[in-house]
Amino acid sequence: MEKKKKVIGFGASISSTSINKSFASYALEFFKEDEVELIDLNDYLVPIFSVDCEKENCPEEAKAFLAKLKEADVLICSMAEHNRNWTTAFKNLFDWCSRLDLKLLQNKPMLLLSTSPGGYAAQNALNIAKTIFPAFGGNIVQTFSLPKFHENFAAEQGIIPDELRMEFEQALAQFKEKIKEVN
Repeated sequence: MEKKKKVIGFGASISSTSINKSFASYALEFFKEDEVELIDLNDYLVPIFSVDCEKENCPEEAKAFLAKLKEADVLICSMAEHNRNWTTAFKNLFDWCSRLDLKLLQNKPMLLLSTSPGGYAAQNALNIAKTIFPAFGGNIVQTFSLPKFHENFAAEQGIIPDELRMEFEQALAQFKEKIKEVN
């Protein structure tokens, strides 16, 4: 029998109505056999990073976020996008954490997601993450982008179009198969 994994998910946004947090939460529902936790980046708000601020002290919230990542066996991150890039809040938290531990993503297997209201599904932010995360210990095992969130997703049903739902479920099945030996 497989040991339960600790799966931590989050949306890379601090919006109170974050669709990426909703998407990460939806993905966590597929890990019923594991211990899952959805975290909110609002619990880890940090001042704007600068070397001057760093000299004063690293914020406790950055230390807490890094500790949370270390607790996980598996990470699910859904990238939000602002102006074709990461959200400022996530990038700022990432910067602080990277100063504490350059390999902040701890080589944990990652399911990297993205969604947006538009048809491109925040793939700019996802592609930047696919390029950058490995240098910071990101072990990206699988990715999936959901276009037109408000048209293709309902809170009660999840992904609505059968074709997209099947693509997502196939990506999840492949991810779960690849991480069987984790833990």
